Amino acid sequence: MFRQYLDKIAGVGIYPMFSLIVFFLFFITLIVYVTKADKKEMDHHSQLPLQSNEDPNT
Repeated sequence: MFRQYLDKIAGVGIYPMFSLIVFFLFFITLIVYVTKADKKEMDHHSQLPLQSNEDPNT
């Protein structure tokens, strides 16, 4: 049913390729960020949920 509607749209074949490219660019960027990130800062952020705060408003 949807295929009939999509066949009528000119240039609809570019959308799956565009989505695939955006998907891979996002994850490549994420991998580069994680490998280049400061390890001490990442350790600090990983410990934040485990720390207890005396004042929950801060």
